[in-house]
Amino acid sequence: MGSSPDASPRAGRTAMRTALRALSQMTVMAAIIATLAYVPLGVVLALALGMVGVPLDALLTFGGTVHAALGLLLGWLLVFTGACGYAAWLFPWGDEVFGWPGGE
Repeated sequence: MGSSPDASPRAGRTAMRTALRALSQMTVMAAIIATLAYVPLGVVLALALGMVGVPLDALLTFGGTVHAALGLLLGWLLVFTGACGYAAWLFPWGDEVFGWPGGE
């Protein structure tokens, strides 16, 4: 065989590092989006549910099932789940160089 024995593993490590770097950048992007959207979405949801007669405490505690602090965390995780899909849709997967300014 004419190829060096470690050429393939090195290429595999580089591809894995690139994929993990892209995934971590997308996760950070989703966390920023979720944090920025959390309060406005919570206010809109609280107002909409308040008009129907659902108290704010029921919204924060998921109907009394969890503590309010845990309910805030679970609410953020729900928003983060949606933001992950949004960030994956907007992420520049085709770029060779990830980051800003990207491209060349």
